[in-house]
Amino acid sequence: MVSTRFVLLPVVFALSATTLCAQADPDRTVAGGGSFPPGWRVRTDVNRRTGQPGDIASVKFTNMGPGGMHTTVGPAAIYWRDADTASGNYHVVTTLTQMQNTPHREGFGIFIGGRSLGDSAQTYTYFLVSPLSGQFTIRRRTGATTAVVTDWTDNASVVKADSAGKANNELSLAVRGGRVSFLVNGKEVYSADAAGIDVRGVVGYRVNHNLDVHLGPLGIHKL
Repeated sequence: MVSTRFVLLPVVFALSATTLCAQADPDRTVAGGGSFPPGWRVRTDVNRRTGQPGDIASVKFTNMGPGGMHTTVGPAAIYWRDADTASGNYHVVTTLTQMQNTPHREGFGIFIGGRSLGDSAQTYTYFLVSPLSGQFTIRRRTGATTAVVTDWTDNASVVKADSAGKANNELSLAVRGGRVSFLVNGKEVYSADAAGIDVRGVVGYRVNHNLDVHLGPLGIHKL
């Protein structure tokens, strides 16, 4: 009985810490959200605190500059156009700029291999950077679950945020010869067998919660 108590107490503490963290950093409310440029679709993540999809009205996503977009968000979300697809050998590239400081690590970047994005069977692989920590991560989404390809990893290629919280990073992926290369500012930070990555489908952006990010034009090129 004594040993059982020692096992249970850390578990209860861990659950409480997770709950407290979520309560301390809820999705913020963003004015002017909920309507998006023609042709663009947006899907929010399920909120871990409420179990419901994040409030689409707190996603402000607008055109900005030649081919560029800007998003200011409460909930984490993905952004895509159905016509932006890639298969075979291809290269995807965009430049993303974090505009404001974040209180803790949050990531943004691009996804590939998107399928069934509007329903419960959604699948895609996403590649994010965090200028706050100077790290990147790669993960696969299947329905409501996420599998880690590589967890948050330090890499000098990721430009860290300046004192105002601003940082500019180019992210790209190259799918060729059965391999996928993930690059930050032109330097490979990870590579993987294409069989373990979603590589055929829709290409788009992903931005985690409570961020303010300028999204450069999304380039999709056959190789």
